[in-house]
Amino acid sequence: MSGSSRGLGKSLATCFGRLGAKIVLSSHNIEELTEAEAELAGQGINVTAIRADVRSHDDCKALISGTVDRFGQIDVMVCNAGIDIIKPAHSYEEPEWDEIVDTNLRGYYYCAKFAAQAMLDQGGGSIIMTSSVASSLGIPGLTVYAASKGGVNQLTRTMAVEWANKGIRVNAVAPGFINNFMDGVHPNLDSPYQRRAMELTPMRRRGNLSEYFGPYIFLASPAASFVTGEILYVDGGYAAN
Repeated sequence: MSGSSRGLGKSLATCFGRLGAKIVLSSHNIEELTEAEAELAGQGINVTAIRADVRSHDDCKALISGTVDRFGQIDVMVCNAGIDIIKPAHSYEEPEWDEIVDTNLRGYYYCAKFAAQAMLDQGGGSIIMTSSVASSLGIPGLTVYAASKGGVNQLTRTMAVEWANKGIRVNAVAPGFINNFMDGVHPNLDSPYQRRAMELTPMRRRGNLSEYFGPYIFLASPAASFVTGEILYVDGGYAAN
């Protein structure tokens, strides 16, 4: 699971681990990664941590090969590393564009690519992308993030079609506004941006991390054996509004 040293990723890893899954945590931040590994291990979870910057082709390759070396195969790959920078569309600098797209899109491709190679050898598996409600809606301030997540949706659909008869399912979960989704990225939850998001969410609240466990578990499990190429919105009705 990429991007799993904090926020949604760590919470998902903990949930999967408590259900008996063997977990490989990954992040570019070695300190956070080490702390997360110790936290999960302290709960009796079978966990290994592998540092990887998803923007690096070689790091992603090493992440998957390290997983296979440790556990013998890879059943589920959750592509979850993400970053956004909120600002007007006309003011992004080139390094900001590169950082967002390289993390949110290039990194997802790299992780899915190498995971699929392993899954093809073993006869199948499940790849789950973390997309966003911003992937299909116009949300001011999220231009580059939204573009990257739109790309994630198309990666999901195209890979799903290409690998469907190989036993590999590819789906995405598209969260709406979540408490602690990316810790520290949106510290001001009472900003005009956040208030507007609540106005457009029919349930009139942010999602809690625990409300995202079910969709990921479903897509990872045999219960979703005939589900591939889907973008599952978990957003309190935001995309439907």
